[in-house]
Amino acid sequence: MKHIVVIGGGVVGLTTAWSLLEAGHQVTLVEREGEVASGASHANGGQLSYRYVSPLADEGVPFKALKWLFDPDGPLRFRPEASWQQWSWLLSFLRACRGPVNRRTTARLLALGAYSQAVFADLVRSTRLQAFELRTPGKLVVYRQPEEFARAAERLRLQGSGTEQALSLSECMRLEPALEPALTHGGAVLAGGIFTPAEAVADCNKFCQQLAARLREHGLFRGFVQATARSFERRQGRAVSLHTDGDSLSADDFVIAAGLQSRALAATLGLSLPIYPLKGYSLTAPIGPQHRPPVVSVTDFEKKILYAGIGDRLRVAAMVDLVGDDTRIDPGRIASLQRSVRATFPLAADYDQASAWAGLRPATPSGAPILGASPVPGLWLNVGHGALGFTFAFGSASILASLISGRASPIPLDGLQLP
Repeated sequence: MKHIVVIGGGVVGLTTAWSLLEAGHQVTLVEREGEVASGASHANGGQLSYRYVSPLADEGVPFKALKWLFDPDGPLRFRPEASWQQWSWLLSFLRACRGPVNRRTTARLLALGAYSQAVFADLVRSTRLQAFELRTPGKLVVYRQPEEFARAAERLRLQGSGTEQALSLSECMRLEPALEPALTHGGAVLAGGIFTPAEAVADCNKFCQQLAARLREHGLFRGFVQATARSFERRQGRAVSLHTDGDSLSADDFVIAAGLQSRALAATLGLSLPIYPLKGYSLTAPIGPQHRPPVVSVTDFEKKILYAGIGDRLRVAAMVDLVGDDTRIDPGRIASLQRSVRATFPLAADYDQASAWAGLRPATPSGAPILGASPVPGLWLNVGHGALGFTFAFGSASILASLISGRASPIPLDGLQLP
């Protein structure tokens, strides 16, 4: 049995702590905020998207990005900074924007997604977690451009396996009637869609709150420490203690799962983590009896907007803003999101009463998270999940618990480790 300090109280850190406890270790969890899930886990898209994991870095994306920058309602914003982290990340991102790289990364993420789905199901059964709005309506990715839809349908045909279905426009409308008002009134033009039946949605924040309660009840859990992690102390090359703004914590091992803050913390040991914040926004709008929300989980491929009914609320999430560590809510971006959602699902929810949120999603240039041992003995990494932290958290946590316990990873880690 080891004593392990996990740094980060988002969904990745909480699931890591739980997996380590279940593997027989003692765990202390350090979180700087007063509540768990206060960062990127707070009001994210809510989709558990195990099959739709295509990384942002792909061939053609740099050209698309140029067009998005000049579109007032485009999914991308870029603010240049005098920061080597921003430019280094961008250069690595551009190198990853090649078809072969994207296909390799997608294959790795599909394996991680499938494993994460199985771990999540086991966790929910074993903990009997309830009331976090979990349902499995399936996911429909709709395409506006015929050429984009044709490419997606051809990829699906060549794969020749899985449960995904290529649907015509009429089939999309039969599957999701909430699309009809926008199409009837000219608000949306769709070429077709790809539907995956087994995809789920849930309230990530509520899940985190309930899992935190289970952690407190676990016999091996040493407790939460509300503090800001500052630096590590290394002795004979090994990480032996964590210095916070309150005290120092000693342990046998440490796991960094602190989202964007992982970057600065790892740097105190001389490690450079290739992660950068992709700022995203969400609206959470109440659904009344008069509304017609989508039943399935919907993603607008070209606009990069997702729609998920979570309980009696519609969660709308979008945007990829490369603007550094800025967590402020940009009124212009919210207004842009409002225009898009009202055009696509005009009758889905009360958008006048929507609450707005912005969060920083820590992403690697390739889109693959960084899992496993670091070059510093005693220090482990579970970072860089980007917009798929909720999806990959369960599998990533189980992998870390296996490795720290001296067992092999349940799936190959090629391409999922620190370069």
